[in-house]
Amino acid sequence: MRHLRRNAPTVNAGSMADIAFLLLIFFLVTTTISADKGILRKLPADCAEPPCNVTINDRNIFKIFVNRNNEIMIEDKDIIELSELKETLIRFIDNNGDNSCNYCNGERLATSSNKPSEAVISLKHDALTNYNAYIKVQDEISKAYLELRTTYAKNTFNKTPETLTKDELKQVKEAYPFILSEVEVERN
Repeated sequence: MRHLRRNAPTVNAGSMADIAFLLLIFFLVTTTISADKGILRKLPADCAEPPCNVTINDRNIFKIFVNRNNEIMIEDKDIIELSELKETLIRFIDNNGDNSCNYCNGERLATSSNKPSEAVISLKHDALTNYNAYIKVQDEISKAYLELRTTYAKNTFNKTPETLTKDELKQVKEAYPFILSEVEVERN
């Protein structure tokens, strides 16, 4: 008797690569890649007209240093708690030291800024500072400016910042400009 040889059934895999490729394209097109979010800061414009290096009076610079232990030191001498930082900044910025600011509510201290438009916040941190602590300090600086701007908007326009027109918002930002100097970290 003769053996009949049966052919094993085969699967046509010729289109399998096409299907895998189509699935790959489908997932690439339909997947969204979330954008990283960071701290929104407007970088200063390039200096178009000299003088580009302006000397700032030491009285108008508020120095903040976050050390490796995440302690906040202000003015190179006093260590304060994070909860005290916002009020300390508000007193410094809104000081009216030269008595030229008609909207300021400050105490006119000789050790604080002349007026809000000249106040500079200088932020420096140690290379080993915890990132979370650094961001919390940034948040307190932003909260101080937000409170000052909100108060100015209420007193001047009788409005909240969300309801201001573009021109009014520009005036509020000119009254209390956010001037932050971040000092480059020295790594050993």
